[in-house]
Amino acid sequence: MSLEVFKYDNRIVRNFAFATMLWAIVGMLAGVVVAFLMAFPQLLESIGLHTEFTSFGRLRPVHTNAIIFAFVGNGIFTGVYYSLQRLCKARMFSDKLSYIHFWGWQSIIVLAAVTLMMGYTTSKEYAELEWPIDILITIIWVVFGWNMFGTIIKRRESHMYVAIWFYIGTFVTVAVLHLVNSFELPISFMKSYSWYAGVQDALVQWWYGHNAVAFFLTTPYLGIMYYFIPKAANRPVYSYRLSIIHFWALIFIYIWAGPHHLLYTALPDWAQSLGVVFSVMLIAPSWGGMINGLLTLRGAWDKVKTSPVLKFMVVAVTCYGMATFEGPMLSLKNVNAIAHYTDWIVAHVHVGGLGWNGFLTFGMLYWLIPVLFRTELHSKKLANTHFWLGTLGILLYAIPMYWAGFTQGEMWKEFTATGQLKYGFLETVTNLVPFYILRGIGGLFYLSGAIVMVYNLIKTAKQGSFEEETEAQALALKDQEEHGAKHWHSWFEKRPTQMLIGSLVVVLIGGLVEMVPTFLVEENVPTIASVKPYSPLQLEGRDLYIKEGCNSCHSQMIRPFRSEVLRYDPQDLEYSKAGEFVYDHPFLWGSKRTGPDLAREGVTNPDAKWHYVHMLDPRSTSEGSIMPAYPWLLEKQLDTSKTRDKITAMRTLGVPYPEGFEEIALDSLQREAQGIANELKKSQINTYADREIIALIAYLKKLGTDIKVKDK
Repeated sequence: MSLEVFKYDNRIVRNFAFATMLWAIVGMLAGVVVAFLMAFPQLLESIGLHTEFTSFGRLRPVHTNAIIFAFVGNGIFTGVYYSLQRLCKARMFSDKLSYIHFWGWQSIIVLAAVTLMMGYTTSKEYAELEWPIDILITIIWVVFGWNMFGTIIKRRESHMYVAIWFYIGTFVTVAVLHLVNSFELPISFMKSYSWYAGVQDALVQWWYGHNAVAFFLTTPYLGIMYYFIPKAANRPVYSYRLSIIHFWALIFIYIWAGPHHLLYTALPDWAQSLGVVFSVMLIAPSWGGMINGLLTLRGAWDKVKTSPVLKFMVVAVTCYGMATFEGPMLSLKNVNAIAHYTDWIVAHVHVGGLGWNGFLTFGMLYWLIPVLFRTELHSKKLANTHFWLGTLGILLYAIPMYWAGFTQGEMWKEFTATGQLKYGFLETVTNLVPFYILRGIGGLFYLSGAIVMVYNLIKTAKQGSFEEETEAQALALKDQEEHGAKHWHSWFEKRPTQMLIGSLVVVLIGGLVEMVPTFLVEENVPTIASVKPYSPLQLEGRDLYIKEGCNSCHSQMIRPFRSEVLRYDPQDLEYSKAGEFVYDHPFLWGSKRTGPDLAREGVTNPDAKWHYVHMLDPRSTSEGSIMPAYPWLLEKQLDTSKTRDKITAMRTLGVPYPEGFEEIALDSLQREAQGIANELKKSQINTYADREIIALIAYLKKLGTDIKVKDK
């Protein structure tokens, strides 16, 4: 037996680390801009930067994608590429695959930012990117998995440490989530329709959306936690047995919880109930992980007081515990009835994002950069300054948003002594502006801390000497002897293929149980006879609604509460039903009500002039509105070059357009458009019938008009 000498590749780790720092600033800056636009909707207009490319509806998904996939994504790969090599005692399987992965991922980020600002979006939360980029994501994710599993297979360490389990679970589950949710029908190079419709699309999207949080923002970071906290504290992980329970229970239970995002909607009750039950169960494994992380520091609390790295990590794990307690509580129907669609959810998400993901990434970078550059951290004082700026930023962000959420939820539901709604919707918005200002200030504190970190780490790198490759040595796997008592779980820990298959089976169970009945049992999505497909003009208007990101602020789902029915549908006095959405590819139920629900907009507000003026200057029709203006819709000519293809695609997806309807679709579109233009002319508004605003008005005037009480 002889020791094998090899070298770890530090260059790929450095590249991902610097990319993490770059995209942190970009993503957080976008977030601060979006936050202040909520308080000052004319902010960009006042400095000449309000264009169709920089409107709130376009910038909001740029912010979320930049944080999730650029900042956090690069943070994941930084931690994985560093820790995996050391845990496997092997260089990455292929340097070439490593760099294809790096440059491919950065290309995806840039393409995402450009296309989202151009209005190319599927509208699905955290999955807005169009089909060509989805394909590129799939390719790069396979490259990452190939490189990761190649490294694990050629490892010189028989036992796979717990961090590797979480990396494997992340890879396989994200692959399944991405493929299932991205099942779409392309119409053109950058336009597609979801293969699913209405209720089914909502279920698939939030199965993906919730588990994107679980398996992109949580499980890989738990792997990073299990590696870097023991490293930074120089102590072993608290409990091996608890890590086993934590891993398998978490990945099994998490996948069932998606329907808790759809409580009180048109989703079948049995699916909602499953989501609630498994969400509550999720507290146990989540807190098991938190306890394992925090108790790893037992006996090292004096070190925590002096180490900026451990301060960030302790707060990160604490925020993970808070968010994973609050999430199950929000899934309880009586709590969800108040919190859903409000800023409470925004606060909840950012406690996890800013606290858990952000602080753990910062802690990892503060530990890692000095190691890679063989030097001490440039300034502990600056790192501590960053810690307090970030902590204050989280508090200034979260507390006002919690307060705003409670305020919204209560104001929406409050009645007068005579049984009327006490507050108009706009009153519930204008009351929140001070909270939005505080939220923006909190974001500025957090961003300032990140800028301090980048400066500190760049200075650290400059004062040190980068070690491109770290030499190491270990026995070949075949020459190693077994030590210690065997445990039943050792069978998984020594077999990466079995670990992958086991993870796949565990996560598929919940998804299949929830989705198969919804797709195959017709009674789960009953139709409504009066609901008709969108006209060609309405379909084009709906696509414009999606392009401008209107569903970021407006829901289309009246829940079965008296307050909502009275507010949004006072004529029909009915809540939303599954059959209303059978032709919606994609669904547009929304997840936030910054503006009012629009499910019955065509019934409650059919005035074309009002919509026209509202899009030009929202505050002229709704004093105090925080909605941005959309003047380009009044000027731009509607592109109808793909209208026929869209009708054909919709028929392929099961929408019952008559055979050959695509041949007369443009004639139908022009007639309807001219009718709306004539209606506007009667109100002294002269506009061409071929403007985008005409199509958007047609869509808004359609909403809710084919729902009749007798058909329900």
